Amino acid sequence: MTIWRSSCLALAITAAFPLSAAAQSNAELLKELRALRDRVTQLEDKLKTAEAAKPASAPVAAAPAPGWAAAPASAGMTPDQARELGRLAVKVDALEDQRDSSPFKGLVISGSIDPVFIYNRAQDRAGFQLLDNVGNDNGGYAYDNSFFGNATIDFQKEFEGGTKLRLTLMPDRGTGASIGGSIIHEASASIPLTDENTRLLVGQIPDWSGYELLPSVDNKLITHNLLFDLIAPFTYTGAGLEVTRGDWVVKGVVANMNSTKKASGDKAPVLAYRADYTISEYAGVGFSGVHGKAYNPNGGADSGLNLFEVDGFFTRGDWTLQGQASYGRQTDAAIGLNANDEFQDAQWWGLSALAAYKFEPRLEGVIRADYINDRKNGGGLLGFGRDNVNGIGPGYSRDLNGDWQESASQHGANRYALSVGGNYRFNEYTLFKLEYRFDFADRRVFEYVDKGSFKKNNQLFGASVVVTF
Repeated sequence: MTIWRSSCLALAITAAFPLSAAAQSNAELLKELRALRDRVTQLEDKLKTAEAAKPASAPVAAAPAPGWAAAPASAGMTPDQARELGRLAVKVDALEDQRDSSPFKGLVISGSIDPVFIYNRAQDRAGFQLLDNVGNDNGGYAYDNSFFGNATIDFQKEFEGGTKLRLTLMPDRGTGASIGGSIIHEASASIPLTDENTRLLVGQIPDWSGYELLPSVDNKLITHNLLFDLIAPFTYTGAGLEVTRGDWVVKGVVANMNSTKKASGDKAPVLAYRADYTISEYAGVGFSGVHGKAYNPNGGADSGLNLFEVDGFFTRGDWTLQGQASYGRQTDAAIGLNANDEFQDAQWWGLSALAAYKFEPRLEGVIRADYINDRKNGGGLLGFGRDNVNGIGPGYSRDLNGDWQESASQHGANRYALSVGGNYRFNEYTLFKLEYRFDFADRRVFEYVDKGSFKKNNQLFGASVVVTF
């Protein structure tokens, strides 16, 4: 009977651990060794129970291996089996020590690519977009050339003691590319101070306002909403605090907005903050603001800026609902001049809402509606003057000769957008997206480049494949 038990143990060891470790990684080997140890423990317990029901046989001595006590003979193991098990246990301990002392401990690496096909009727353009530099001659940053069409690699490392480091590289399409041609999208650190819930934030941090996130993998549609593209900052470079208390998370920084370095004579940072409150596991609300001085599209020195927004979400079952309301004002940044040919203040407010429903676990339908009121002083939005691609400004009309001429009106165009689309989760790593978008305004602000004319609306179609690891 003892021989039979020993044979069963040998077969179990062989089945649990096929000796092909040379072709495996340390992580895979460690996983199998742990499984082996757990399996042997289970078998020992079963054999001990069986032996307890009959007279015990004489134990067979086994030389213990370093760091591991040899299994007693009553467990049905031969001396060779006990020595082999001890040898494997030493390997487990060595691999665990190597893992714990490795600089890769706590390191998580992820990445994605997001090739996109975009058709823009007004711009008379259709084709693929990937790694297009936002500063090139294809129109720069716009709602049809936003942060999608990117390639990203993200490094996140957590050290002993709770310090967290994040470095995200996004060539041409990240926040760094938008403010100075850098491939750095985020380079930030979070350092615990008095405890894990009170942290110092430093570095380059992407904007956190609104319900939409920048990475394509985190968004349900291809394009972003109007509030994200036209009245939200890109990034902050500075230092601040993040405090977690119960259901509240509050963070703020004193920083450069959309700038990695201040120009000569410019010494005024902005205060940027955000607070989130978790209502339940299904819902939450947040608000954010920016106050200080920022780039003025009318030239000259930075001018005073005040931004504020409120957003919220509800996700339960197959439904996702998200919404946002924003307000902004910037000194001397409006497009229209007053009667004395002096700059005026730009002022705007906007709304955005999104609803998504999963028809099946992999297939989701999405609809989003946006509105920006930009009527005051001829229009003007955050970092944008008159813009015939994004539809900003007082618009155009024909003169007596039939030629197009910019309106001298003090009323800017109010902007609308409606997007309908969906996404399909093909597999764990691949997401397909489709979107039809209709943009319109109450003035002729969209230039149709093939005809040299201006209209109140434009149409866009997009398709993308988001592949992540």
